[in-house]
Amino acid sequence: MQPAPTESSTGPAAGATSLHGGESRTRRSLPHGTGPFIGLVLVCLTGVLLNPNFAALDNVMNVLTRTAFIGIIAVGMCFVIVSGGIDLSVGSMAALIAGCTILLMNWAAPAIESPVLVVALGMLFAVALGAVFGLAHGLLIAKGKIEPFIVTLGTLGIFRAYLTYFSNGGAITLDSRLSGVYSPVYYGALLGVPIPVWVFILVALIGALVLNRTAYGRYVQAIGSNEQVARYAAVEVDRIKIITYMLLGACVGIATLLYVPRLGSASPSTGLLWELEAIAAVIVGGTALKGGAGGITGTVIGAVLLSVIGNILNLTSIISVYLNAAVQGFVIIGVAFFQRGRR
Repeated sequence: MQPAPTESSTGPAAGATSLHGGESRTRRSLPHGTGPFIGLVLVCLTGVLLNPNFAALDNVMNVLTRTAFIGIIAVGMCFVIVSGGIDLSVGSMAALIAGCTILLMNWAAPAIESPVLVVALGMLFAVALGAVFGLAHGLLIAKGKIEPFIVTLGTLGIFRAYLTYFSNGGAITLDSRLSGVYSPVYYGALLGVPIPVWVFILVALIGALVLNRTAYGRYVQAIGSNEQVARYAAVEVDRIKIITYMLLGACVGIATLLYVPRLGSASPSTGLLWELEAIAAVIVGGTALKGGAGGITGTVIGAVLLSVIGNILNLTSIISVYLNAAVQGFVIIGVAFFQRGRR
């Protein structure tokens, strides 16, 4: 008698298992950020078809320069969201940092002869103040056991209220003697590429290296995946959370010091809706809203993608420019819908 064939060697079950396994392996082999990159390419092609000026070098550099501020903040926001947190205050934080930095430089200018030294002092102060604000968030969340949403919702109002108080409801303007020294930080270029874009690239590279190649980055992802398991694995969860919010605060400070020379002033409208744009960039880039999964590459692509969409809307007048924020809101809701249950 011939032995009967077994399902382990032949039959539809084995074929289905092989097929599904191959599909699973194919999905896992795709690098993170592939989906957002394909979306960016398609949107860019659409922009060229709708308006040939979209591909002009000046327009491309303008888009990248405007992306730099949100992109730098989004890099820090990526760490926070991957860890399972959120920060709604980054726009208000940037406004207050900008106002305090200008006040410091205006105060120091008469006492320090070198304008370059005054500007350097202001730039260092911006990053340090951002880190201090991030430290406050981290302590309230990690040690105070308050939900990140509540903490940053509260500071969102606090930061902008203090800027409004310091500016007396108007604008805080940088001393004209310092503007000429400071302006190249935004308007200058290196090898034809604007300075803010170079800073954005550097921050993104460092962020990717830290998130993917260091123990700290692995701890951030572990906390976002399952905080209790991370605690059982002897991860210092509170310390990692505090560092993560400080990192985001420092990124806000870097973005702000690049933004200040653009207008040379800070007002209650500075940084308005930056938190929406930063969060949108992170989740459009593929980072899971529930934490535990995400990457800097996707975040960078997400930030550029949102800027490109806004630029196309401005060039083509498909809809009113006043609805750009609404488009970003719809994007956030749509991505969140498709991320349901993802972890």
